Order: sequence, then C-alpha cells, then structure tokens
Amino acid sequence: MIEEIAKLLEGRNLLAKQAYGQYKPLVNQIITSQNKDLNHICYTLDCILDFCFDEQMLMLYRSLCRYLYDIDVNAAISYVNAYRDMWDEEENNFGKKNEKISKL
Repeated sequence: MIEEIAKLLEGRNLLAKQAYGQYKPLVNQIITSQNKDLNHICYTLDCILDFCFDEQMLMLYRSLCRYLYDIDVNAAISYVNAYRDMWDEEENNFGKKNEKISKL
C-alpha cells in the first residue's frame, strides 16, 4: 500500500512539473502583454489552483494574483481565499499559514 501511495505522489508531482512548463509561459505572456481579459486571467488561475501543492505552481499563482489585484481587487482577494480554502494548513512545506499568502 505504501508503494502505491508513493507512485501516486510521484505521478502527481510529475503532472505538476508538466503543468508548470505549460503555465509559466502563459502567465508570463499575460503579465508582459498587460492582458486585462478578466475571464482569461480567472480561467488560468482556476487551472493553476489545482496544482498549488507544488511550490513553483504556487509562485505562478501568486504572481498572477498580484497582477490581477491591479485589475480587480475583489477577484484577486477571492483567489487568495480560494487558495487558503483548498491548500492552506497551520504549517506545511511553505511555512506558517500567514507567511505564505500574505506576500500577495
């Protein structure tokens, strides 16, 4: 059973690395082109949120949330809260609860 769980975690981590390779250029393009398409930004955040267990994906999510903050404050706050609801714990690999997202 432990081996099966280890394989599942390995597969999950591999998917996160593949997702990072696909979403990093997309996030960079949104930010550098100053794209203000709220639907596109929110859809991208929705997709990235599923992978925020991975530190690199969390960094992408945070950078896009920061960018969104200047476009729609309420939407950005909503995505910060969505992250907290889905992934935040008292303590995990990223540190204490308030330290992780407070930098958004």
